[in-house]
Amino acid sequence: MTDEGSATAQPPVFTRIVLGVDPGTAITGYGVVGETQDGSFELLACGVIRTQAHEPMHLRLKEIFQDLTALIDEFQPDQIAVEKLFFGRNVTTAISVGQARGAILLAAALASVDVVEYTPAEVKQAIAGYGNAEKRQVQEMVRHTLGLAEPPTPDDAADGVAIAICHLQTAPYRYL
Repeated sequence: MTDEGSATAQPPVFTRIVLGVDPGTAITGYGVVGETQDGSFELLACGVIRTQAHEPMHLRLKEIFQDLTALIDEFQPDQIAVEKLFFGRNVTTAISVGQARGAILLAAALASVDVVEYTPAEVKQAIAGYGNAEKRQVQEMVRHTLGLAEPPTPDDAADGVAIAICHLQTAPYRYL
C-alpha cells in the first residue's frame, strides 16, 4: 500500500561543489556553492571566520586552518577557489593575507582538494562582466545568480560566494 499524499521533494543533486575563500587574518570570508544537474547554482553556506587582533598570529592562523578544515569536512567540496594575493601599498597587510592563504592552502592540501586561484579582477569579470566593477555591482549579480532576496552578508562572505561562482562559471573554459 502506498501513501500518495506523502511524497517529499528530493534534495538537489550537485554535480560540483566549490568552496570560495576570501582570505584575511582578521576576517576570512567563505561561500559554498553547489551546481545542480540543470546548471543552476545553489548557495549551501556562507559566512566569515573572525580572529581576534589581540591573539598571537600563530593562534589566529590555527583558527583559520581549523575552521576551513571543518568546512571542507562538512561540505566535501570538489575544488576550493581562493582569491589571489593582491599587492597593494600596505606590505604588512599583504604579508598577513599571505599567511592566511598559507593556512587555507594547507587545509586544502591535507584534505586532497584542488585549489584554483583568481585575481579580484577575474572574479569581477566573471560575475559582473567587467573587471573593474564596483563591490555593490558584484554583490547584486551574486544575488541575482543565486536567486536570493538579498546579497549575502557580510561583505567578506559575499566575496567568498562570488569567488565560488566565478570558479563554477569559468572552470570549464580555464584551460582552453
